[in-house]
Amino acid sequence: MCRSSSVSSRAEPRGRLLLRGRSSDPRRSVAVGTPGVRPGPRRPDRGDLLLKREVVEFRDAVEPLVPVVQEFAGSREGWHKEALPCFRDVADHMQRTNTEVHSLDELLNSALDAHLARVGTWQNDDMRRISSWAAILATPTLIAGVYGMNFTHMPELGWVYGYPLAVTVMVVAAGLLYRAFRRNNWL
Repeated sequence: MCRSSSVSSRAEPRGRLLLRGRSSDPRRSVAVGTPGVRPGPRRPDRGDLLLKREVVEFRDAVEPLVPVVQEFAGSREGWHKEALPCFRDVADHMQRTNTEVHSLDELLNSALDAHLARVGTWQNDDMRRISSWAAILATPTLIAGVYGMNFTHMPELGWVYGYPLAVTVMVVAAGLLYRAFRRNNWL
């Protein structure tokens, strides 16, 4: 009688230690978030990185065993015929475990890559906002800088409405830039 099925059921709780407090199916816990809500940039927490490390260690432990166990699954001279189905069963379990570990590793890689892509998008959004505000503040600074050079032959300096006109131009230019950036979703 082959005992690999009973070994498999006893080994399963140890395999779940790999997940350490996570749901029984880690594929369900990868896509967490509320649709339509933009969360702030979140670093992968320590548990995510430890899970990735444990999966890599487990993969490195299981992968070299697959060809060795598959060699035992082939028929050999001098071996009992009753043992062959047990070795095939163990080889099948090992192959299935190897496949699942590889799929979990790829899933975690995809999740970390998606996180890095989201961080890049957040950084681009932040840079657009910073650039927009810099442009809005640079326009009045430019106008004030020209008027601050103290030229004597500027027609607006002797005019009664020269100062209010310069301030109005600054406010209107900044307002138009704000409106344009807001319309293009930069702010």
